[in-house]
Amino acid sequence: MPDNVQGPGTDRIDRAELRADCANCFGLCCVALTLARSADFAINKDAGKPCRHLREDYRCGIHTELRTQGFPGCTVYDCFGAGQKVSRETFDGQDWRRAPQTAHQMFQVFPVMRQLHELLWYLTEALSLEPARSLHAEIRRSLDETERLTHLPAEAFTDLDVAAHRDDVAALLLRTSELARAAAPRGKKRDHRGADLIGARLEGADLRGADLRGAYLIAADLKGADLRLADVIGADFRDADLSGADLTGSLFLTQAQLNSARGDAATRLPPPLSRPTHWGQ
Repeated sequence: MPDNVQGPGTDRIDRAELRADCANCFGLCCVALTLARSADFAINKDAGKPCRHLREDYRCGIHTELRTQGFPGCTVYDCFGAGQKVSRETFDGQDWRRAPQTAHQMFQVFPVMRQLHELLWYLTEALSLEPARSLHAEIRRSLDETERLTHLPAEAFTDLDVAAHRDDVAALLLRTSELARAAAPRGKKRDHRGADLIGARLEGADLRGADLRGAYLIAADLKGADLRLADVIGADFRDADLSGADLTGSLFLTQAQLNSARGDAATRLPPPLSRPTHWGQ
């Protein structure tokens, strides 16, 4: 799967740019978002209020201890590179602490940009799928439009109907998924879309080509499962056991999903994604 895609009217889309670069971000995820005290976050925090652990240099003061300090939710969050885009491009490097007049607008733009960058991640993957070649022209147009939206001036984000755009992209990604999953062995394309599979015993399951879009796989036993060509967009893998599972060729898998799960050195991953450090080696 290529890390970059060249489309008409679009500069080179590099998936490396769709990964968080905290060194070039003003700690936006630690300020702009709401935190609700739960198993994922040890505190309540209102949107627009800096987390008490955010340092002056915009780094997390407990980064190496997030899980033990009660913040596992922070370790699985992924902005898909939206943080550095908003900080360095949309606001041209203006620091919300030193330019407080930018703060409110910056915190409103960030979650919208994050949605657009997530769509860019999925669309670049869709454009790399050979079975969906008949849709590539349409995918390129959608990719171009999504990329264009990320470069809008900050004030334009107020009136941007990102939900409608997401719906359009989601419909295209579903058609892409159907074409890609058709390559799975006949009879294997199970429909588990949105299914409640919390704690399910799926050790060694053959899930090739399965539709797992939005499925709840929290704490599911997926040890040794075959998830090649399974569509996992939006699937909840929190605390799922992926030890020894084969995720090569899984459709629309993200780093955040892997970070929320458990796995081991035998878990097979697609090239753009990396093995979470908490899995061990």
